[in-house]
Amino acid sequence: MAPALPAPEASLLARGCVIPAHPLALTVDRRLDERRQRALTRYYAAAGAGGVAIGVHTTQFAIRSAGLLQPVLELAAETVAEAAADRPFLRIAGAVGDVQQAVREAELAAGLGYHAVLLGPAVSGELDEQDLLLRAKAVGEVLPVFGFYLQQAVGGRYLSRAFWRDLADLPCVVAAKIAPFDRYRTLEAVRGIAEADRGSEVALYTGNDDTIVTDLLAPVSAEVGGQMVQRRIVGGLLGQWAVWTRHAVRMLDRVRSAWDGDDAELRALLAESSRVTEANAAVFDAANGFAGCIAGVHEVLRRQGLLEGTWCLDPHERLSPGQAAEIARVCAAYPELTDDEFVAAHLDEWLR
Repeated sequence: MAPALPAPEASLLARGCVIPAHPLALTVDRRLDERRQRALTRYYAAAGAGGVAIGVHTTQFAIRSAGLLQPVLELAAETVAEAAADRPFLRIAGAVGDVQQAVREAELAAGLGYHAVLLGPAVSGELDEQDLLLRAKAVGEVLPVFGFYLQQAVGGRYLSRAFWRDLADLPCVVAAKIAPFDRYRTLEAVRGIAEADRGSEVALYTGNDDTIVTDLLAPVSAEVGGQMVQRRIVGGLLGQWAVWTRHAVRMLDRVRSAWDGDDAELRALLAESSRVTEANAAVFDAANGFAGCIAGVHEVLRRQGLLEGTWCLDPHERLSPGQAAEIARVCAAYPELTDDEFVAAHLDEWLR
């Protein structure tokens, strides 16, 4: 039998919450900066996030070859135990590679007290959809599984509607992060999950950093058994929510008000949607095919003092020309999207 989420975390996941994709704090010589790594985790907990995802794309897949996967998972688990001890808080670990590698990484996460595994790309070899289903089933014998539709620009691949239907029918699958950065594929995946026998048991989370507000506001209709049903994306697991996290938490609360019929809030959120997407375009470096997306997240955190620099494990992974200026522009244009005052008030506490 697949292991189950603890009841408080299962309820939190199903209701929907903000889950930042946790970055990697490095020193100038590209070594793990433990002090700032802990500060980031404390920030997410203090901002009201419902969990964190570690070892995922925003954490840099290269942590594995750098020997940092276990230290980074350990740091996050220890810091969460201190910073969010009084409430449910989802600890999600990324796992990649073929079946053997993904299972090993899931076993490491389970031993450190993580609740679920976000299955990333098969970086050690190409797997077809049936192989990916077998991998999910094997990992699900260790920890509950969070499916992941990663955009192709950063290492993902097309996954069919049938794949999502079959994945959702695995008893180990508790949620899916839909992040193809493509509206057609997003709808196809959500409809596939809705068609599954246990599709209603799989929580839907957006990973489409380019259309966060729209994903949260607009339910998806699907024909199931001759009847029309609606599925709603209830939260997000996002690299964009690794910055300005307190704003994201407040925005999700406003989204729930809109779901409940608050027309004024719905209109305000629709107006804000384009500003959020414009800010994401700067942070994720959309103008350059997302080449600077991780460094862009780092730049926002550097500006706030949470990180010392924008260094990535790969020295060639850096801000694109003009990206820092574009980030500065959107921060000045839309200060209501940022957490700058909140971070400034608590930075010394988090860096202690």
